[in-house]
Amino acid sequence: MTDFQNILQGSLIWVEGLAAIISIIYYNRGNTDTYWKYFSFYLILMFLCEVIGKWGHLLIEYNKPKFFNYFVIPIEFLFFYWLYAAKSLARPKLFYTLSLLYLLSFLPSEIFFTTKKIIFSFNYTFGCLMLMVLVIMEYYKQINSSEILNFSRNKMFYINLGVTLFYIGTLPFWTFFSLLAKYKELWDMYFNYFLISGITMYLLFSISFVWGKRSS
Repeated sequence: MTDFQNILQGSLIWVEGLAAIISIIYYNRGNTDTYWKYFSFYLILMFLCEVIGKWGHLLIEYNKPKFFNYFVIPIEFLFFYWLYAAKSLARPKLFYTLSLLYLLSFLPSEIFFTTKKIIFSFNYTFGCLMLMVLVIMEYYKQINSSEILNFSRNKMFYINLGVTLFYIGTLPFWTFFSLLAKYKELWDMYFNYFLISGITMYLLFSISFVWGKRSS
């Protein structure tokens, strides 16, 4: 990696930590009786997972790709399916359907694709495409809401924007990861975007606690 990428990668983990800390600070400010408390738990868990991913090998021997492919990334997708479909859009059946489809996508990954990858491209792409549908539905809901003029106080506005920039924006990078790796300049450009959008997403998550209010 370049020096710039090392700086970005180091910054990303601490921005994740910042988001987790801010979520704890604002935990008792109107969130304890709502599903938003689980967003705090999620941010804390993701930060701890990133800490393990960066320094865990110093304490225990473990398979980092498997840790992220079979634990961290599935939690990310399942949590956002729940937050979007079951809670924000109030469609729990959609949450169960998308979750089942995502988990089933591991079967072709195991059977037809190599599992010796940093990230499983097939089910990550499939998971992102389903998340993209939820993102579009959330934008549609916000645009047609009577509270559209108060979007800056809507937690989901910041979360949706962050998810769009990171998960949807980096979809081509992970889908064509092996192909892009053959073209260093293009790969570096996408990897820079991956790191910058990750930092931006967690900053937006932090802002959602400070400026956003519970969506009705």
